[in-house]
Amino acid sequence: MANHKSALKRARQNELRRLRNKSVKTKTKNIVKDVRLSVSESTKEDALKKLDMAKSNIDRAAQKGVIHKKTASRKISRLSKLVNAISA
Repeated sequence: MANHKSALKRARQNELRRLRNKSVKTKTKNIVKDVRLSVSESTKEDALKKLDMAKSNIDRAAQKGVIHKKTASRKISRLSKLVNAISA
C-alpha cells in the first residue's frame, strides 16, 4: 500500500474510477446482449429501438474514456450491420 499522502489519494481515486468503469462496461455489455437477442428473435422494431439505445450507451462509454473511440465505432458498426441484415 502507498505511504505518501498523494499516493494514498491516487489509490482512492483509482478505486472509484475502477468501480465506475466496471459499471459502465457491464451496462454496455448487457445492452449489446439485448440487441443480439432481439436480432435472433427477428423482431425488427424492437431491434431498432435497442440498437439506438446501444449506440447512445456505447458512445457515452467512449466519451467517458471507458472504452476507446475506435472500439466504440467498431461495436456500433457490427451491431448496425447485424440489425440491417434482418431488416433486408
